[in-house]
Amino acid sequence: MSCLSSNFKFVFLAFTVIWITVMSSSLAAVDASNVTTIGTGSVTYDRRSLIINGQRKLLISASIHYPRSVPAMWPGLVRLAKEGGVDVIETYVFWNGHEPSPGNYYFGGRFDLVKFCKIVQQAGMYMILRIGPFVAAEWNFGGLPVWLHYVPGTTFRTDSEPFKVENEYGNYQNAYGEGGKRYALWAAKMALSQNTGVPWIMCQQYDAPDPVIDTCNSFYCDQFKPISPNKPKIWTENWPGWFKTFGARDPHRPAEDVAYSVARFFQKGGSVQNYYMYHGGTNFGRTAGGPFITTSYDYDAPIDEYGLARFPKWGHLKELHKVIKSCEHALLNNDPTLLSLGPLQEADVYEDASGACAAFLANMDDKNDKVVQFRHVSYHLPAWSVSILPDCKNVAFNTAKVGCQTSIVNMAPIDLHPTASSPKRDIKSLQWEVFKETAGVWGVADFTKNGFVDHINTTKDATDYLWYTTSIFVHAEEDFLRNRGTAMLFVESKGHTMHVFINKKLQASASGNGTVPQFKFGTPIALKAGKNEIALLSMTVGLQTAGAFYEWIGAGPTSVKVAGFKSGIVDLTASAWTYKIGLQGEHLRIQKSYNLNSKIWAPTSQPPKQQPLTWYKAVVDAPPGNEPVALDMIHMGKGMAWLNGQEIGRYWPRRTSKYEKCVTQCDYRGKFNPDKCVTGCGQPTQRWYHVPRSWFKPSGNVLIIFEETGGDPSQIRFSMRKVSGACGHLSEDHPSFDVENLQGSEIEKDKNRPTLRLKCPTNTNISSVKFASFGNPNGTCGSYMLGDCHDPNSASLVEKVCLNQNECALEMSSSNFNMQLCPSTVKKLAVEVNCS
Repeated sequence: MSCLSSNFKFVFLAFTVIWITVMSSSLAAVDASNVTTIGTGSVTYDRRSLIINGQRKLLISASIHYPRSVPAMWPGLVRLAKEGGVDVIETYVFWNGHEPSPGNYYFGGRFDLVKFCKIVQQAGMYMILRIGPFVAAEWNFGGLPVWLHYVPGTTFRTDSEPFKVENEYGNYQNAYGEGGKRYALWAAKMALSQNTGVPWIMCQQYDAPDPVIDTCNSFYCDQFKPISPNKPKIWTENWPGWFKTFGARDPHRPAEDVAYSVARFFQKGGSVQNYYMYHGGTNFGRTAGGPFITTSYDYDAPIDEYGLARFPKWGHLKELHKVIKSCEHALLNNDPTLLSLGPLQEADVYEDASGACAAFLANMDDKNDKVVQFRHVSYHLPAWSVSILPDCKNVAFNTAKVGCQTSIVNMAPIDLHPTASSPKRDIKSLQWEVFKETAGVWGVADFTKNGFVDHINTTKDATDYLWYTTSIFVHAEEDFLRNRGTAMLFVESKGHTMHVFINKKLQASASGNGTVPQFKFGTPIALKAGKNEIALLSMTVGLQTAGAFYEWIGAGPTSVKVAGFKSGIVDLTASAWTYKIGLQGEHLRIQKSYNLNSKIWAPTSQPPKQQPLTWYKAVVDAPPGNEPVALDMIHMGKGMAWLNGQEIGRYWPRRTSKYEKCVTQCDYRGKFNPDKCVTGCGQPTQRWYHVPRSWFKPSGNVLIIFEETGGDPSQIRFSMRKVSGACGHLSEDHPSFDVENLQGSEIEKDKNRPTLRLKCPTNTNISSVKFASFGNPNGTCGSYMLGDCHDPNSASLVEKVCLNQNECALEMSSSNFNMQLCPSTVKKLAVEVNCS
């Protein structure tokens, strides 16, 4: 990679590859093969923690990948992470974004790494920089440039002379045999030889040589131990959600379980924990890998794809971080004492002679709540939860008790409006222009060959699209012609998707999926007497991102046969096939040079519907307001979209099977896996596609769509992501101990009472109270119901305190509610409000 310069100093270098950087006024230069640091400061470690400038540090880190958002979003994302109790921002470095072709370097726009690092510096935070060059990350080709595969003598991820440093290699090292072992040792030695003066890390590397630190990636890392007892326990990837693939269900990880995993990690001696992802963002353009990874990389992360805090997850983790930080001195300067509190219950106590004491009480039972005795006091532990006692007496946080609000988020549709500069603005219907692609070879063929070529080896990922075209002659006396029947086409493919055109008409589409990209299918086709053209449009949907020898995994058809002839099955596999790489529109760059190719476009007030292989262009105004914007493509088929030349990405509202199993409410208890809490059965995996606000001009915005199979462009809408309301649900036994008073001599038990806090977005207020009940309400946000215990003054009190306010606090006290109500019931307060 090109050498970068910036006015901050890297003070912890890791080798997943990772750096943790402390921000100062020093200078640093970064190179793929060399890292130098200038300035003062030191980072060391021992068995308990990292030691930065002589001080032990307990670090909460947040993954935010700079090219998965845009520069205009970066300050807000970093600020929101810091507000959430995060110390460190983590990101990969994406080689294929920075060197798209050999020697052609790019560090602008979304790939302005230096600018991103400076924003982190200005926020006064540390940084983990995972330099790769292999990153996986559901990113196209694992972050490696495709051209690297074609450098002579190169084999990825082994002791191949042209290849470089590693990431998550331990999962695949054995597949490479002795070469893999030599490669891992070489990579570590090469990293250490840079003499950066800071430690290196290798995640998922089970034989990391000293002094490199091996680290953990998983949903749970409390039981992880470094291979050396002299190294700190570091969790480089805690997955607070999961990624999505087109056609699959939508996974969600409950906030309670994420908090449980974090609390257990620090309970068991952890000192650095990183959320992968804290903000997932968007796979703009063709950066999504997989294959079949969606354009959205939301990841169910604490900050959503659009840059909004995801409540309750963000808020619940913020409270957890605050409490864990209050325990930092006790945790990092003492060894724990383990106490059994029951068959599946235990306590870890960190205590020293100075009086510092912190305790974690855990209930690993995934079904039953338990009451445990700790230091002669009874504590109620919900199933699958951890209570944190920063003073070894008072519960400041329980992972299963969510006290922060849940935000109600809607996608509000906005029609596409003709731009203000349009001479035809008074016409109600939007003015469209279209360009129709030719099915099959356009222009001059690239080459003709007997049999099939591999799709990826042919396109080298310069495009998703490759045409395979041949012909078949049909005699008039064939039975299927005389009887007005059809022949059958049978295709097998290595992946990923395909459209079949017979005599320029779309006949069928087929696809693999995120689990099995290969597919085979049979479809009736309409042939005529004489010569018939068969044109197969083969498409990739992101290249393989990981796995042993993954660079050798191909795509494209492997067998084509036609049945129904008197003579039997006609095998076209070895026939002469004519090839054309890409689309004519791509060749003309009409998605970029929209002002220079007006003759290509044909104007129309009524864009054609359900027409395949069609480019659409419209000039529109920016949506009003400042809320995040998305493109609603529910009425389109499959294709790609651009705004003002910026790549929105692949769209494909591919539906999941309605027969799959989904949940309406997730039980947080028990170990999480990506199939545990899924939604969206029978729905499109992705309907909305993020269009960053910074890409819009006030007017004159050029929206371009390429549609592969046919849709209704007149139904395309912008949608604004709005927080329209908030809910809160709190019980009177919710932890209310204020850790800020931890240093006080005596804590007044009644000083702090459980308080429900509700907040609307900036510049909006609570406009109405939809539901309010103090007693034993039940249900969830959006569907609360009264129980048989209810304070009739609940609604009036909430309205008095909250109406027309941006935020309000409802203390569960006798001055607000009838605390004597239903004395045998643990009372709860549930509220839902609207924001406007």
